Amino acid sequence: MAENIAGVSIPDSALATAATELIRDTTNELIFHHSRRVFLFGSLQSRQLDLVPDAELLYVAALFHDTGLVPPYRGTAQRFEMDGADAARNFLVAQGFSRAETDVVWTAIALHTTPEVPYGMDAVIAATTAGVETDVLGLRLDAIAQADLDAVVTAHPRPNFKTEILQAFTHGFKDRPDTTFGTVNADVLQHFSPGFRRTDFVDVIKNSAWPE
Repeated sequence: MAENIAGVSIPDSALATAATELIRDTTNELIFHHSRRVFLFGSLQSRQLDLVPDAELLYVAALFHDTGLVPPYRGTAQRFEMDGADAARNFLVAQGFSRAETDVVWTAIALHTTPEVPYGMDAVIAATTAGVETDVLGLRLDAIAQADLDAVVTAHPRPNFKTEILQAFTHGFKDRPDTTFGTVNADVLQHFSPGFRRTDFVDVIKNSAWPE
């Protein structure tokens, strides 16, 4: 029987089970519980937003969305979101999913820290961002019944989450600071990485190779 939390059924397909086991084995408690909450909150917010995401694809997107913050998924050559997106794509391809399906999940993860844009795209992409924004930023908490919030947090507790997720962000991309240009990730390094100086968009334009 499928697990049910706050009225949301956790996918129990072979794919979902494999994804759960993989993320459990290769990440940590912080990432695992946060990722499951993202699925649950994304599902609950979808009801308020009139979205009908594919539950299985949303589950995979949620589980992989922050894997780029930790080994063995974390790299140094690109944004952490893309590391996670690549990992999810590789996982889905190995499971025989189509290019179209893997592209949706890849995009959901790649854009999950980008404001607004995901809400104009596929329901899986929008729901992933909605789940992230609820759990990390506390956006639209009032759209979810208190009993459902309590059920989610009871199943997947978030003790000291604000501090721990900020630490995870800092450790996840402090060794690739250039990848934070133009993203919210630069805010994290500005606060927690001594010596970091964000790249200024205006300076880039003014100092470009184009003659005035």
